[in-house]
Amino acid sequence: MRGITSKLGLLACVTAVATWAPAPVRAADVKAARVWAGPEYTRVVFDLSGPATYKLSQGDVPGTVVLDIAGSAVAGDFAAPGAQGLFKSLSAGKEGNAARLTARVDASAKPKSFLLKPAGDYGYRLVLDLYPGGQSDPGDNAPHDETPTVAAAPDPAPEPVTRSRGKTSSRGKPLPPALTGERKVIVAIDAGHGGEDPGARGATGLREKDVTLQVARELADQINAQPGMQAFLTRTGDYFIPLKRRYEIAREHNADMFVSIHADAFKNSDAKGSSVWVLSPRGKTSEAARWLADRENRADLVGGVSLDDKDDSLAAVLLDLQQGYAMQASESIAGNVLKALGRLGPTHRGYVERANFVVLRSPDVPSILVETAFITNPSEETRLRNPEHRRELAIAVLGGVRNYFESMPPPGTWFAAQAARRNGTAVASVTASAPAAPVAADAGAVASDAVKAATKKTVARADTVAKAGAPARKGRADADVRDLHRVSRGETLTGIAQQYGVSVGALKMANKMTDNNVRIGAVMVIPSS
Repeated sequence: MRGITSKLGLLACVTAVATWAPAPVRAADVKAARVWAGPEYTRVVFDLSGPATYKLSQGDVPGTVVLDIAGSAVAGDFAAPGAQGLFKSLSAGKEGNAARLTARVDASAKPKSFLLKPAGDYGYRLVLDLYPGGQSDPGDNAPHDETPTVAAAPDPAPEPVTRSRGKTSSRGKPLPPALTGERKVIVAIDAGHGGEDPGARGATGLREKDVTLQVARELADQINAQPGMQAFLTRTGDYFIPLKRRYEIAREHNADMFVSIHADAFKNSDAKGSSVWVLSPRGKTSEAARWLADRENRADLVGGVSLDDKDDSLAAVLLDLQQGYAMQASESIAGNVLKALGRLGPTHRGYVERANFVVLRSPDVPSILVETAFITNPSEETRLRNPEHRRELAIAVLGGVRNYFESMPPPGTWFAAQAARRNGTAVASVTASAPAAPVAADAGAVASDAVKAATKKTVARADTVAKAGAPARKGRADADVRDLHRVSRGETLTGIAQQYGVSVGALKMANKMTDNNVRIGAVMVIPSS
């Protein structure tokens, strides 16, 4: 009797457990799919009804990729997207209790996949990225919340400008031969968001990714119409580029400046005004730590100097000097741009703001982020729709950028030649051995003589510099000139003279100076004796 009672009790427990156990949760259904193709990779995005577990594998047929999503099904109104880039076609079906998505792709494509949680107007998503054969993942793929995403166009990417940052590239390949003469300054223009990441949205549906691309195109046109300036876009179409990859593109094209274009948003529709951002000191510090810890980064060229063959202390000092220059230049550019934008209307705040945005982390390219307006403000959204207002925004940004290059001309550029001519000298040709940007210390930074020597790449060697209008002489044309020097913060006329071993009088005479005052950013001729 006791045994029967025990068995009945056990049966009752099992029944109770079976009664209260939750039913199996159905995994996410596949609702829709879309594709964006760019010059570096193709992205396929699947919208899901909820979280999912999936498996990625190569198909039995060459040139196919299979995604099996456990416990799922494909929605009845699901439509396969059309072919773009490395993506050719898609078929959907069932494999057991899983939804099976079979993508036909370029035979050389390398697939990578990941899941995204809900963000903005989007729910759960499964992302399939396809890279050309042999190409590695260009960086952090998943969209970040801290700043929008840029994209590039179906158009072929512009060829990198043949201006060397040093003797070898970051991958050990020889860099293009140096140019001589008055090269153009290069401005990288980054249209925020793109593709899967639309950015903020206005009350009437205007999308940030569309506005930023329109303003970026206008700014590029304005820059390319200027003497001595050249622009290129990180994207010219609607697709996603990882945040880190954006500033890497600027470095690969030897940009003298990086400008990222965005449109602000806030829950309160009354928020208004433009703003300009630069990298925060915290962002500078964290990026320096990554560069010094990562061997691949250290082998790259920062301001024309590879850190790979330097001991840790020297590498840290050199990187700090270069970052200090880039941040100081960024502050100057941002201030100029904010002032120019202020002439169009109110700015959100009356000062340059700082944040740890990924796109601003290039260690040797001055970088700013421009919030053109609040797209969530109805009146500002209306202005952003207006092509004439977008043109005025571009002109304002151009004015701030151009003003910086006029006051701080990079060596070897058209702007440097103009500055030299204004000072009464003519620069016939300048070698491109100078780095993309001069290395200058932060205020209060102290470097040893060895570091100063190692960072002497701040000076561009002049092959031919002669007094304007001076009669021709026999022998070398640069017999009276040894170097060009750009004045950095904290420098004095006496200190510059001592640095090059020349007298103060000779330095003043060569530069037609009437007093001992030197201006930050001025390009000075260093006499040969």
